[in-house]
Amino acid sequence: MKAFMDRDFLLQTETAKHLYHTYAEQLPLVDYHCHLNPQEIYEDRKFENLAQVWLGGKQADGSYFGDHYKWRVMRSNGVPEEYITGDKPDYERFLKFAQSLEMAIGNPMYHWCHLELQRFFGITEPLTEESAPRIWEKCNDLLQNDPRMTARGLIRMSNVAFIGTTDDPIDSLIWHEKIAADPTVSFRVCPSYRPDKAVNIHKAGWREYLAALAESVGKKTLSSMQEVLDALTARLEHFAAHGCKASDHGLDYVPFADYSVEQADGVYQKALRGENLSTEEIEGYQTVILRHLAKDYHRLGIVMQLHYSCMRNNNNRIFKSMGPDTGVDSIAQNTCGENISRLLSVLDEEGCCPKTVLYSLNPVDNALIGTLIGCFQDSTVPGKIQQGSGWWFNDNKTGMEEQMISLANLGLLGNFIGMLTDSRSFLSYPRHEYFRRIACNLIGDWVESGQYPNYEPALQKIVEGISYRNAVRYFEL
Repeated sequence: MKAFMDRDFLLQTETAKHLYHTYAEQLPLVDYHCHLNPQEIYEDRKFENLAQVWLGGKQADGSYFGDHYKWRVMRSNGVPEEYITGDKPDYERFLKFAQSLEMAIGNPMYHWCHLELQRFFGITEPLTEESAPRIWEKCNDLLQNDPRMTARGLIRMSNVAFIGTTDDPIDSLIWHEKIAADPTVSFRVCPSYRPDKAVNIHKAGWREYLAALAESVGKKTLSSMQEVLDALTARLEHFAAHGCKASDHGLDYVPFADYSVEQADGVYQKALRGENLSTEEIEGYQTVILRHLAKDYHRLGIVMQLHYSCMRNNNNRIFKSMGPDTGVDSIAQNTCGENISRLLSVLDEEGCCPKTVLYSLNPVDNALIGTLIGCFQDSTVPGKIQQGSGWWFNDNKTGMEEQMISLANLGLLGNFIGMLTDSRSFLSYPRHEYFRRIACNLIGDWVESGQYPNYEPALQKIVEGISYRNAVRYFEL
């Protein structure tokens, strides 16, 4: 029987062990998409206890912030909400999580949490209801007394070279400015441009957001579609001046309706008047923004990320009381492959297709994306159009393997830009290690089964590329 999560965790062959420990293990991390708060990085936040850094909960402003992966584990174990996101004492909340984690056999959360305990706190025993008091005391002692246990310290301990946060176009980026001006920050933190609130003309809060967007560019209102586009461009250029390397679009599905700016303006005016819009009109408005911004991304050298096929806020009771991103989202079934093709095709035809990363939350789309990206590659950079890593509900061992096997079958796995945390937690960086171990095990198995030669220079290039170097090249770091 193998030891629990030892040095060779997930590495099943001698080749896998060699590839991981020799090449992948020591490389820096490029976390090109996450949801960390740049203010907390600048202020070097210190956490009081393990529940605070692991579970989060209700914030002072009434919003909810934390790792909703963990919230789902607790809800699935029948834990009352007051222990998950409520005001129960932190120690009691932690105990409820420990009890729930014991039931999470096969869930990546089990592995992530134990990697975090090992890497940051030196704890190798499993977290159980029985061990929870000891682990609580040791972790809290370190969090309170070890000077490394701060937001910046945890990032440095994880050997992170680059962080791409997720930011709204109207953000002043003041915290990014402060980070960039601070010589004591040893890693790079750049904003990523996420214009979802401007794109989602059919969702609540759109009119109020457009007013805020107008204010951000010194206008009282945005009276036309062209003014909306100009405002989004102005804010994107502000982001580019602050080192922005990527945008991010969180879409229900990727739309495409071939509308002109003038046609989209008609839709925009209807929306301002509060009139109902057809699906085609919504998609036409969205497509005009996506095409416009894609051209700007190409001009400014910014990567376009498209995340889609998430069915959000399924539990209306929790959504009404807690808001979005609180653990009640799921995989959606969409058939928008043709729309993605049409979007990339018109951009390619106009000579302004940006580097693009496609993520579907539905693993059924792996082969679709794998074949589609091969239609739009060019000499700009190897793997210009990428299939993103196993995202959200797919960043488990099976999901990562299926994504990489599909990409290898249909494209060039060696040019893959690898893993990201997509996380709100400063302890989440071992997810990169988890990914690297899985990738090395997969490649090692292909070598040992005679499907790829045991040729060291090529294996080194592939493993180091997927782990780190491809992302450095792709995001021009």
